[in-house]
Amino acid sequence: MVIKRDAYLNQLIAGKSNGLIKIITGIRRCGKSYLLFELFYNYLKSMGTDDAHIIKIAFDDWENRNLCNPDNLMKHVKELLKDEGQYYLLFDEVQLLDDFVPVLNSLLRKKNLDIYVTGSNSRFLSTDVVTEFRGRGDQVHVYPLSFAEFMSVSEQSIAEAWKEYYTYGGLPLVRTLDGDQKKADYLKNLYLTVYSTDILDRHKIRNKEEFNELVNIVASAIGSPTNPQKLCNTFHTLKHKKLTQPTISNYLKYLMDAFIIEKSVRYDIKGKKYINTLSKYYFSDLGVRNAILSFRQQEENHIMENIIYNELKIRGFQVDVGVVGHRTTDKNGKTIRKQYEVDFVANQGSQRYYIQSAFMMPTEAKERQESASLMNIDDSFKKIIIVKDNIKPKRNEKGLVTIGLFDFLLNTNSLNW
Repeated sequence: MVIKRDAYLNQLIAGKSNGLIKIITGIRRCGKSYLLFELFYNYLKSMGTDDAHIIKIAFDDWENRNLCNPDNLMKHVKELLKDEGQYYLLFDEVQLLDDFVPVLNSLLRKKNLDIYVTGSNSRFLSTDVVTEFRGRGDQVHVYPLSFAEFMSVSEQSIAEAWKEYYTYGGLPLVRTLDGDQKKADYLKNLYLTVYSTDILDRHKIRNKEEFNELVNIVASAIGSPTNPQKLCNTFHTLKHKKLTQPTISNYLKYLMDAFIIEKSVRYDIKGKKYINTLSKYYFSDLGVRNAILSFRQQEENHIMENIIYNELKIRGFQVDVGVVGHRTTDKNGKTIRKQYEVDFVANQGSQRYYIQSAFMMPTEAKERQESASLMNIDDSFKKIIIVKDNIKPKRNEKGLVTIGLFDFLLNTNSLNW
């Protein structure tokens, strides 16, 4: 089964010979090695690159164990450089290479070497690893399969594929497993033995139970505004235990560093400033999120919001949670200030979209409720409601666009309707 990951492949192609180390990051098992060793390698071959000029090293291969020593690796690479032509270094599981940062920076000085690396543990997955290359790193961040990528290898109807996708997520290996039980068991085991263990070991967290309980609470609250203090209160109420705010902040940072969750910050649209009060946390993969909760909480409306967030990030948008204030009067004529939330403020260069995730709008009253926040924004950027219903895109007299979820997910140009 060949899954095209053109969005990421094109980023690697665009970074060819730019003088930087191409660093492929992302949550474990999302397809980083496949992108590098299969898709990008095949691209180089299709462009006429000779095999002798493509140096592929998987550091987790037992046959390459001696190359984890920097001196042995440098000698090996030097022996393979036979001429002044362009060579491509493709390194997988590079965290197994001792002192990999100075080694890669040293290799970068060779002008005919173009370097691409990926790794699969929390030490390498950390979001701050790019800074260790001191401005010499070019990050390509890989997500699990988008719904469009998922559909490209699915023989199911869109409706059935959607159920599968929002239940078991987009990790590529899940697509190869038969039956619900195998998929559920794989995801549960992956979280407990890989994701959670990586974080616990790296950060030397002694109270594993508390950490995993906090992850459960965050997983239960996707799409809900929260912060460490609010989580602290929730933890105390539900678990009757004290977990300090600084500890919770650290745990959230560890989860973000490993790309398990992402944080979307609140943005005051009219005030044009960020609000450091409440934020939303979304999971990079919904299958992992559901496995954490033993597949007990699968509210399709919240999951849909998470998937829309992920799709916007995959398309390269910076995504914030919007807040818009509106002054009105109550029945006594007293001025009151109402605050509306816009699910997503998506920015990319000079483009901006205000997007509301509305699972269903069966009545005019519900439609007015969902559009209220968007209608109180007085700038000219496009305002969009995404609904689960399979409808034709439509635009009302105020310029508000409503599109169906699958039109949005399967058409990369859908926001420009």
